[in-house]
Amino acid sequence: METILIYELIGYLASILVAISLMMSAIVKLRIVNMIGAFTFAIYGILIGSIPVAAMNGFIVLINIYYLAQIYKDKDYFRLLRMHGRSEYLKEFLKFHEESIRTFQPEFSISDDHNFTLFVLRNMIPAGLLLGNLDENGNLDISLDYVIPDFRDFKIGNYLFNDKVDYFINQGVRKITTGAGSKDHNHYLEKVGFVQRSDESGKYEHKLTKKA
Repeated sequence: METILIYELIGYLASILVAISLMMSAIVKLRIVNMIGAFTFAIYGILIGSIPVAAMNGFIVLINIYYLAQIYKDKDYFRLLRMHGRSEYLKEFLKFHEESIRTFQPEFSISDDHNFTLFVLRNMIPAGLLLGNLDENGNLDISLDYVIPDFRDFKIGNYLFNDKVDYFINQGVRKITTGAGSKDHNHYLEKVGFVQRSDESGKYEHKLTKKA
């Protein structure tokens, strides 16, 4: 294969990665893929002897590294806000994010009723929503676990299912179950402590233990 063709393929790969990153809604994934694309472009610039291309994309790589570090370093203010009943705000929130919700949890229906509604506020922004039904045995069956695109960096999931275990226990929850969703959603569930059952249901569950 000719050297010039290899260089062109590297350039095309870089272009595709950058284009894919711009179509992503999850900010962390966007920055990671964009960083890889910029790094590939920088290599391409070096190979073809274009210092401006290499320098600009090297700078973009550094910008992405900086903001990724900020995302994981910054201290956010979190608060849980439990709501009772089907408020107008809840209806509008679900309606506004309906298309995005269906991407990750296609089985969810915005018309279903729930007895457990929990908003997660991040820096006082309603960034996450948990909907489910809590039975008399302490099993909380989640039908929706949603985070808006700007905050999909696992911080809310870790806060909910790891840091705030005692909150759920004090609400009478002993075990949390939820159905499988998209591949990305299932990966998220496993990352925050859920384990998939081996039975036919294929549900994920998270048994809660009060922290010492």
